[in-house]
Amino acid sequence: MHRVVALVSAPQASFELGCAAAVFREAPYRFSVCTEEPGPIRTTEGFDMVVTSGLRALDRADTIVVPGWLPINREPSRPVLRALARAHRRGARLVSICSGAYVLAATGLLDGRRAATHWRYADELQRRFPAVQVDPDVLYIDHGDVATSGGSGTGIDLCLQLVRRDHGAAHAARVARRMVMPPHREGGQTQYRTEDQAPVDSLGELLDWATDHLADPLTLQDLAGQANVSPRTLARRFADQLGMAPGQWLLTQRIARTRVLLEETDLPVDTIATKVGLSSATNLRRRFKTALQTTPSAYRRAYQGM
Repeated sequence: MHRVVALVSAPQASFELGCAAAVFREAPYRFSVCTEEPGPIRTTEGFDMVVTSGLRALDRADTIVVPGWLPINREPSRPVLRALARAHRRGARLVSICSGAYVLAATGLLDGRRAATHWRYADELQRRFPAVQVDPDVLYIDHGDVATSGGSGTGIDLCLQLVRRDHGAAHAARVARRMVMPPHREGGQTQYRTEDQAPVDSLGELLDWATDHLADPLTLQDLAGQANVSPRTLARRFADQLGMAPGQWLLTQRIARTRVLLEETDLPVDTIATKVGLSSATNLRRRFKTALQTTPSAYRRAYQGM
């Protein structure tokens, strides 16, 4: 069992905690919650929850999640920072959701690294921790040993990314399907801001359609025609809403589908290439190696051997 422990503190945002709990609630994970001083913990929604475990629970964790930290200018205590640093030294993975990045930054583990947080908090995080490279736009950033996410809902995207890294794309897709969530959103996609951006037409229906037609040789013109807009307008919408070009998004989805087929089937690589729209085994191998730094055959051996 991979032990995931959420470190909570009052006032605790229950949604951010729920994001982690929903993803890690089933085997091969074991999810629990701890706090610095066990007892009733007030939530931002106005109810209390009782947490019975203290900081010693972090000594047994494989992954530690900080699901928000409010108010954001509250300094973590020395015992909290020592417990997190001690866990990191022995190999535990530290993860933050939304404002939880402030706690990870206070440990010094984000110094010199890119970090994500809710775009509302990015300026304050950068001011308080100038050694951290704060990116206010991305959904999440995963460094392996430390990972951070943006606004509340992006915590789910990050947690699914961790499941994908731990147990493969197919397992992460099953978790996402149980939660009725998109199985894979790239961390580099843009956080959606409503206060400083004009309303935009959602790409949701087009993305669903394209995902169902990955085997087809889709072009920018095909996508624009399906959306009934010009190619230039479509490219601008992709940049605004996803932070990437249509072709880059298509390739990401094709690589994600390839990973699932490599994990769950024994189909030859050339057959998979046709099914995901990458035309040939040679093209698939080249794209796959560029994206994941490994070959399809090595990836299949690694995940089918789990």
